[in-house]
Amino acid sequence: MTNLTTINQHLHGKSAQQIIEWALLQHATPHSRSIISTHFGPYEAVLLHLVTQVKPDIDVVWVDNGYATNDTYRVANKIIEQLGLNIHIFVPQRTQAYLNVRYNGLPELDTPEHDEFTHILKLEPFNRALATLNPALWFTALRKEQSALRQQLDTVTTAGDNLIKISPILNWTTQDMQDYIKQHNLPNELNYFDPTKGPQGRECGLHKVKF
Repeated sequence: MTNLTTINQHLHGKSAQQIIEWALLQHATPHSRSIISTHFGPYEAVLLHLVTQVKPDIDVVWVDNGYATNDTYRVANKIIEQLGLNIHIFVPQRTQAYLNVRYNGLPELDTPEHDEFTHILKLEPFNRALATLNPALWFTALRKEQSALRQQLDTVTTAGDNLIKISPILNWTTQDMQDYIKQHNLPNELNYFDPTKGPQGRECGLHKVKF
């Protein structure tokens, strides 16, 4: 692949749709596969809609950790149906009931127990998804507004030796997201809970590791 700095300079100022089209064109070979990951939290329908307008059958990976709110599950079903998503669901190999007993509830942040909890809940299922689907391209809904780490990211990065991560809406604001949701009449739900993240803006681990 061409130097990432050159690629990101080339994509600077491009629209989300242009970035998505560029990425899919670069990896449009008979043996390559692309995925988009989602947790169906706030504004997740935006990127799902953007990408599926270009590639309707793209593999959508949902790591359902079992801790989502009832509202999240309801909106997930609406988005899946409305967009006709090609959904692949991966779940932890331990149940919420087991984890609650093992950690006496949710483990404290920044402890070995929390690292282990995050691995069980998110990293292992996502690794399993990658092993199953073997994608070359991974679309994410990361935005610079969301955390200090994400402010340092580029649109195109590497997530592993053979995996390119694309963040088409990296520079979008919350207002941009709200406007897109309204314009396209997309389901949205703000009542979302991630047991691995703690305070708003804290990274969960999925975007801090190489796969």
